[in-house]
Amino acid sequence: MKKLFKLFYTDLFLTSRLFALLAGSVVLFLLWFFFPWLGVVPKLFFWGIIVTTFVDLVLLYRIGNAIFAKRHAPERLSNSDDNELGIYIENRYSFTVQAGIIDEIPVQFQRRDVLFKTTLKAGEHKLISYALRPVKRGEYAFGSIRVFVRSPLGLISRRHNFEQAETLPVYPSFLQMRKYELLAISNRLNELGIKKIRRLGQSLEFEQIKNYVPGDDYRNINWKASARQGSLMTNSYTDEKSQQVYCVIDKSRAMKMPFEGLSLLDYAINASLVLSNIALLKEDKAGLITVAEKIGAVLPADKKPTQINKILEILYKEKTRYLEINMEALYSTIRNVLKQRSLVVFFTNYESLPALQRQLPFLKRIARFHLLLVVFFENTELKQVSEQPARDVEGIYIKTIAEKFAYEKKLIMKELAAHGIQAILSTPQNLTINTINKYLELKARQKI
Repeated sequence: MKKLFKLFYTDLFLTSRLFALLAGSVVLFLLWFFFPWLGVVPKLFFWGIIVTTFVDLVLLYRIGNAIFAKRHAPERLSNSDDNELGIYIENRYSFTVQAGIIDEIPVQFQRRDVLFKTTLKAGEHKLISYALRPVKRGEYAFGSIRVFVRSPLGLISRRHNFEQAETLPVYPSFLQMRKYELLAISNRLNELGIKKIRRLGQSLEFEQIKNYVPGDDYRNINWKASARQGSLMTNSYTDEKSQQVYCVIDKSRAMKMPFEGLSLLDYAINASLVLSNIALLKEDKAGLITVAEKIGAVLPADKKPTQINKILEILYKEKTRYLEINMEALYSTIRNVLKQRSLVVFFTNYESLPALQRQLPFLKRIARFHLLLVVFFENTELKQVSEQPARDVEGIYIKTIAEKFAYEKKLIMKELAAHGIQAILSTPQNLTINTINKYLELKARQKI
């Protein structure tokens, strides 16, 4: 009995309407003190409030499970994307209610405004949708759903609690991966800024012998097959397949820098996931290597359907380290794991030319055996500072330093090009598009 009473008063809340009426009652009693002719009006008004409150109490508490609510959430959330969630709510009262719904979202979002207000008629049910955008991989713990219900009288509010604690993993941006995958399948990548690259030369990857149709290259006519068939036959060629594409992700302290809530490592991880999926769609083999002060995960290149899930599971757990990258260990791993010429996409970051020069000897050795593509980031904050006009001496110094760092990024590009190393200098938000563009360009030019 004591427990039931405790549940009763902990879930009971007085509304602002009730306080307004009580305040009006106090005013009437004060006026009655100065104007006795008011008679019993203040008392009738006060007892009317009491009776109405009791009726409201009976309306809200006469049914135990009068409200039902449940959260609809996906099995996993996609990092840096808007993830759709929903709350299903059903009114089992015999009258219309005003409902306020609070969903206890994970603490990582640091939001206290996830409150939804709605009106539900008798027997009505609704699905309230909302979106959450995580900016960090890991596990996100959701709490309970709290529904505050008011009857048409609106003097008190009853809270209904629905324990629905669940933990959802936040994976690298698989929603972005699916978007690019659908466009790649339908050959519509150019809609997202993916450039169409003019093919140079012709692939030597034989596909089939087919009937000649006007417009086919007459140089590909297969005269032996034509003689056997009695009609013109031509050789058909396709893009070279089963080429190895390795994404090498630097997770040292250079990748800790934040941009719009995400670290550079998260941008690199999202781009690696999309690039690996595009490579698999192009029937190439995708592999993965992560490195900091020591080698992290090593996944040999493969083109099995399960490969993208293996890459996703590895990238889900990766975190930034606080030490410098061990290039000697990376070079040794690449020489031991990569047994044939491959495209090595190295995601890292350089803020100065000396930072590159420390790693350059190892990069040149890798480029000797493989096609190396170095992807690093443009510092957009410094770029904005360098483009703003200086208003005083201090502003001139700041602008000059910002321009110096921006210029060093260009020097890094020239230094890499001088040693025959492909490079991409990209803003974080355009990293995925620029990386796919470069991959398709290298493939079209048959450099892999």
